[in-house]
Amino acid sequence: MAFVRIADVPIRTREKVYQPDIVVVLDPTILKIVDVAAGLKKKGMVVLNTSKDEGEVSKAFGIKAKMALVDATDIAMKHLGRPITNTTMLGALIKATGIIDIRSMETPLKKRFGRIAEKNLNAMREAYEQVQ
Repeated sequence: MAFVRIADVPIRTREKVYQPDIVVVLDPTILKIVDVAAGLKKKGMVVLNTSKDEGEVSKAFGIKAKMALVDATDIAMKHLGRPITNTTMLGALIKATGIIDIRSMETPLKKRFGRIAEKNLNAMREAYEQVQ
């Protein structure tokens, strides 16, 4: 588990997030062992890497929250050749929340990934387009 807080003002707290607005699940197998929606705020959202549709996910794992779904593993394999879904799921999160403009990720990803940046950018963009 990892926790991120985003705000327009400095954030001083560093403890666990007990009532998240958004939960991002990179590895869908975690759904079998963790209630990812536990503590989720009433209008919260789960952004999930899965090949299943919302009905299948809700029925299998009891998630009643709003969901944004994308097959990030398939997209990562297509663009990166590996099931590394971090950047891919970032695209899904951006689309689902509108928290930032996806174009604002170009420079940081180019700086972080160098010669393989374009592959990561393409994976992020495809997830952004495909999120349901």
